[in-house]
Amino acid sequence: MAILSTFGPLAILSLVLVIGVIVTGAEARPRAFFVFGDSLVDNGNNNYLATTARADAPPYGIDYAPTHRPTGRFSNGYNIPDLISQRLGAESTLPYLSPELNGNRLLVGANFASAGIGILNDTGIQFVNIIRMYRQLEYFQEYQRRVSAIIGASEAKSLVNRALVLITCGGNDFVNNYYLVPNSARSRQYPLPQYVKYLISEYQKLLQRLYDLGARRVLVTGTGPLGCVPSELAQRGRNGQCAPDLQRAAGLFNPQLEQMLLQLNRKIGSDVFIAANTGKMHNNFISNPQQFGFVTSKVACCGQGPYNGLGLCTPLSNLCPNRDLYAFWDAFHPSEKANRLIAEEIMSGSRTYMNPMNLSTILALDAINT
Repeated sequence: MAILSTFGPLAILSLVLVIGVIVTGAEARPRAFFVFGDSLVDNGNNNYLATTARADAPPYGIDYAPTHRPTGRFSNGYNIPDLISQRLGAESTLPYLSPELNGNRLLVGANFASAGIGILNDTGIQFVNIIRMYRQLEYFQEYQRRVSAIIGASEAKSLVNRALVLITCGGNDFVNNYYLVPNSARSRQYPLPQYVKYLISEYQKLLQRLYDLGARRVLVTGTGPLGCVPSELAQRGRNGQCAPDLQRAAGLFNPQLEQMLLQLNRKIGSDVFIAANTGKMHNNFISNPQQFGFVTSKVACCGQGPYNGLGLCTPLSNLCPNRDLYAFWDAFHPSEKANRLIAEEIMSGSRTYMNPMNLSTILALDAINT
């Protein structure tokens, strides 16, 4: 198996295709895909909740094919889970709260993510009704009971064990908790280094619970460059420079998250958790946007105020005519094009970005072991 790590991405993808032909008869259904986390990966759960953390009005979804209408994704188009689903050869997972998620559509998987949530239960309290992480995991248990009723307990267990899982959270624990207001409760309770350690320890408990519930291939993303998003440039940055306090927070959090994941894998004895260093992926086009075809990585496409970084993206906001030229769609979230760049690194990035392996290698290994 170790020999696979010397293959290039094209060789690995070719191997996946060949193996896919071999096992088609035995495995007709694409692997299920489950998504947990915050607004970076929410695809509409908050539409069904009484909360202000929603993306259900134009111009959200302006480039979403085929409807070009808002879907609840905090994007002009597709988000990262959509792009991963496409790579799996599957339709996008539906929000768990969607009434359309029933019958055979449950076998595709489900998206449990909810905008505004964090690792901690007190993160995002200003949004009131959001699906906090403990509740997302409860819904995952409920999902498994529903699937068991369709295909039986043994098949349901196998579906979950074989599934790919993506989890994205942590950024809001800084933006919408520690740094939400000056002298916040959490900042008075912990100096930043201790807060980060606390977050990592709480995240480990969530990931262990996810493993206990059957997840065996879990992509875990770090935070992006928190101080460089248009919202923070507008409120905390000086002269267009990234906000140093939030950059320090991300700089402390991401390496400790990666180390914690590797420790969990050693404890389990298998590469269950994969660290996706989305901070480094973001930094590439923030430090050199022109190299990736962007005109700017500072100004959001949709918004108002300095850097279009104040307030929400609404029908009254400034709106750029070409979203592909902007690294950020709104004050906090990447554009679809930026999401595509991140998804490419998740798929075929080096160990600098994906530790201990990228998604192409995962797919190849899992196809061999099917």
